[in-house]
Order: sequence, then C-alpha cells, then structure tokens
Amino acid sequence: MLPTESPGAGAGQARSFDLTSRPWIGVLRCNGSQDELSLRQVFAHAGKLRRIVGELPTQEFALIRLLLAVAHDALDGPGDIEEWAELWADPDCFAPVQAYLEEQRERFDLLHPLTPFLQTAGLRSARDEVFSLNRVVADVPAGEPFFSARMPDVERLTFAEAARWVVHVHAYDTSGIKTGMVGDGRVKGGKVYPFGTGWAGGLGGVFVEGKTLRETLLLNLVAADTERLEFSPDDRPAWRREPCGAGSDGRSATGPRDLYTWQSRRVRLHHDVDGVHGVVLGYGDPLVSRNMHRREPMTPWRRSPAQEKKLGQTPVYLPLEHEPARSAWRGIASLVADRSESGGSTEAASRLRPRILEWIARLVTEGPLPRRSLVRARVVGVTYGTQQSVINEVVDDRLPMPVVLLHREDPTYAQQAIGAAEDADRAVRALGDLAADLARTTGAEQEGPRSAARAEGFDALEHPYHGWLSDMVDEPDPFEHRHVWQRQVRERVGRLGDRLIAAVGDAAWEGRIHTDGKGGTHWLNAGLADVWFRGRLARALGDPGSPGPGSSGGGAAAPAGDGPSGPGPTGLPETDHAATDPEVHV
Repeated sequence: MLPTESPGAGAGQARSFDLTSRPWIGVLRCNGSQDELSLRQVFAHAGKLRRIVGELPTQEFALIRLLLAVAHDALDGPGDIEEWAELWADPDCFAPVQAYLEEQRERFDLLHPLTPFLQTAGLRSARDEVFSLNRVVADVPAGEPFFSARMPDVERLTFAEAARWVVHVHAYDTSGIKTGMVGDGRVKGGKVYPFGTGWAGGLGGVFVEGKTLRETLLLNLVAADTERLEFSPDDRPAWRREPCGAGSDGRSATGPRDLYTWQSRRVRLHHDVDGVHGVVLGYGDPLVSRNMHRREPMTPWRRSPAQEKKLGQTPVYLPLEHEPARSAWRGIASLVADRSESGGSTEAASRLRPRILEWIARLVTEGPLPRRSLVRARVVGVTYGTQQSVINEVVDDRLPMPVVLLHREDPTYAQQAIGAAEDADRAVRALGDLAADLARTTGAEQEGPRSAARAEGFDALEHPYHGWLSDMVDEPDPFEHRHVWQRQVRERVGRLGDRLIAAVGDAAWEGRIHTDGKGGTHWLNAGLADVWFRGRLARALGDPGSPGPGSSGGGAAAPAGDGPSGPGPTGLPETDHAATDPEVHV
C-alpha cells in the first residue's frame, strides 16, 4: 500500500506516512513469528509480543527508548510506585496511549511538509546537496561495502525502513566533520566541525527485558519519585516541542523523555511516491554527558579523576561504555552494585549501576516485584573508530538476572554473583598462564597462546554462569550456591588445562632452561607447568571440599602478586613458588 497523495502535490510525490497507523516497527510475536506493526498496534498488542526487533541491536535500543517516551508522556507518569503497581496489574494499562497518539498524530507523520517526524522541514545545504542513504543506514561500513548486506550503496528505502533509521541516526550517528546547513550559525567554510556522536552512542546502554514487550516497557517505566533521578516538570519528548531549526538552541536535557528522543542531528528525507532515495544530514543539539546520571537511567556510570582535576569539582561521572571483548556476565558488578573503592562512607562511589536497575531494586525492595522474579539485563552499545567517524563494532548481550540480586537491603546474593564472576576470572587467568608456560617450554611466543586460552576459558564458562545465575532464584543459601559454582569452574577449567597439556609435543616435555625476572634460572617443562597450574587453580578457587575463597561474601583473595596489575615479568604470579611449585634449579 502506497502513501496517499495530496491533490496539490507534484506528480509521484508522496504526501503522508502516518507512523501511528502504518506498520513500521519490527516485532517478534510470542508464537515466534515476525511482523511489522504501527505504533498503535505495538501498544495494543504489547502483551502478545515478545520484543522489538531491528536491523541492528542498536536500532532496537533506540526504538525501545522511543516507546518509553510515548508511554511516559501518554500516562503522564507513573508518578510513584503505587501508580506503577496499578499499571502492572492492569492488562490494558496502555489504553491511554491510543488517544495520545491520535492527539499527536500530525507530529508522527514521516512526510509532513512542515513537521516531518524527527526531521527539519526545508533543511538544506548551501549547494542543495542530497546525500546517499549510507549516511543514515549503519549497516553499510565506511570503506567496507563487501561486508554489508547492502552492496555497495543504499539507493532506496521503504518508508518503514527510513523511519527506523531516522530514530537510529539521532541515537547513534557518527561524529566527524559534516556539511553545514543553511541557517546554522556553527557553519565555517561550509562545514560544521565535530560535536560528537548521537546521545546513545556514548552510553553503555542497558535495559530490562521481561517475558513480553508489555513487561519490558513497564519494567523500564521509571516512576517520577525515584530517588537519585531528576524529572523536570518541563520534561517532554521531541514531538511535543517546537520543530527544530537548522541550528542548535543550546538547551540542556530536561529528563528521560527528552533524552530518549534527543535531537542530536538535523535530518530531512528526500522521497517520492515509492520510497526514500536520499537524505540531508547535519549536526543538531550537542549534549555533554558529564554528570547526567540523574537524568539518564539506561547506562552505568564511572567517576572520572581526569575530569575532576580538569574542572576542579568532584565527583564527575561519565557513562561507562561496554567493552566488546568482555561479556555482560563478566561485568556483572557494574550492573548490580554501586562501588566505592575508598571503603569510606563519605567518599562518592567509583561506579554507579544503571538507574534503571536501581528502579528494579526499588520494585523488589518495596514489594510489587517478587524476590524470586527473573528478568534479563540487555546490554547494547557501539564502539567507534577513527575519531568516532565510523562504527567499528556493535555490542549486544543478555544476562539472566534474578531480581533478588538488586535487593537494596539484602546484598548477599549480589555479592556472591559478583564473587562467582571473579572466581571465573582468576581461574581463566591461571589457564592463560598455563598456556604461556607451555609456550615457554619450547621458546615460543607466549601472548598468543595466553590470549587464546583465556578466550576459550571464558567461552566455556559463559553458558554455565548464566544457568548458575538463573538457578539463584530458587536458592535459599547463596554461599553454598557459590561453592557449587567454584566446583564447576574447577572442573571445567581443569579439563581445559588437561587438553592444553595433552596437546604439547615431546619438546615441551623435555623442556629448557628458563631465566626468571629476578635473575634466577630453572628447568621448565610441561610437567612443571602442570604443577604450577594446579597450584594457581587451587589458590583461585580453594582446595576441593573446602568452603572456598571469599565465602564470607566478597570475592576470593587473589594469589599474592597476581592482582589486577597482572603477572610478573616471567608470566607467573610474583610469589614464592618454593612451597607449592617444585623447581629443578640449574
């Protein structure tokens, strides 16, 4: 079905594409089928939908934020936890959204001549250039079209596709020098110099997934009276503000509704009756991420000593972005606990968990959400390259999470979950040291084998950790559950070590003279490397049958000298091996 045409429009010129009634949002139904739905349909059938789907995980994150902005604004809340509990109990809780969308329908028209959805009418450069759609479609890597599903360029998009990418470009567009737009006072020599990525591009995005899209939206619908979050009375989404001009109005964000729809770019789609064939794209409203933790709930935060020194103020918090090589389970501490490294109660925390998880903690602690509930923490983000001018990698991971981990007054479960991840990290470090030691027995390069062994170790433990964490829902004793995990880690990592040792050749069993970093020498062979490995694994996890390290609540103590700074110059922990690692001295 083509968009309707206005009588006064030019031949073949599309007039309207109403996002409230036209299908454009990809969804996965609970029966496993996929579909595209309008905004009205998404809210009407949210209880029968599993989740939003997009061309990229980042598109899903941006669309979830858009839906949350609609829900917050349509419901004008929730104001407090009692209002939220009423919504949670009401299967038809999103009914008011239908009237709201009808009221705002004109601002949700993708092709409106004066107020096109999240665009700037009449936007143009001094040369009236119309650019390739590659500028808004993020799955076309710059300079690497052969790795794209669209080769080599995006020549045309359907209106539904274009709408999704308009939402995405405001959230995740790259930085770099952009063409200046007529009417933008920031233009110098026809260009606007870098103002950074889209707002969500600087976040370590986190949201909570429930069993259905309805649950997902409600779980992320933070009440206005939430402690440590600021909701301005003026907080409202982009479509309830005056249409943007070519330049920036220089204002600050007013709260979550504003941030969820922040207009970081100025966009204008060029289209005909068949779809979109070009785009004009420039910078919009820049936004500094510093100390926005009281308004942006969907990211963890870290203190920045460098910014504190530069600005002469403390604390200064910046978003804690995701590391692509580090799975969500390994960074569980940033999700479930605020941390203060000083140990003093007056010192500001060095890390803040996402306020969206602080909200879940409140739901658990104050009662509406049962302690034995299970949700999924979804982490989404991007890493940029070459001065943030290209997207290098997209981060997408899920972590099943018993909500008891977030209980404000009972940190025991969270402490054991964090400690279990630390158990795995120490055990995998021991496995990496074994691989390096085996390489050293033949004089081979060590870092490659060490990295490969560590990657294999974490891969082998990721699925078991997810299962162990999910099982915590029904565990009355988190300490004993932690011991179960330590036994699993010992067994699995031990088997990986056995495989490494079994794969070495005769030269490794014969060994060679090795000089350590302190001037001593000893004979190193595969047998000795095996003994060292077993000793390190025992110190990392405790002896079999013992209560295990860290049973009082925190993580186990690392072997002396084998802390965050890593191994010593020989690749071994800088400890006295005389008691545990027999050596043949030369």
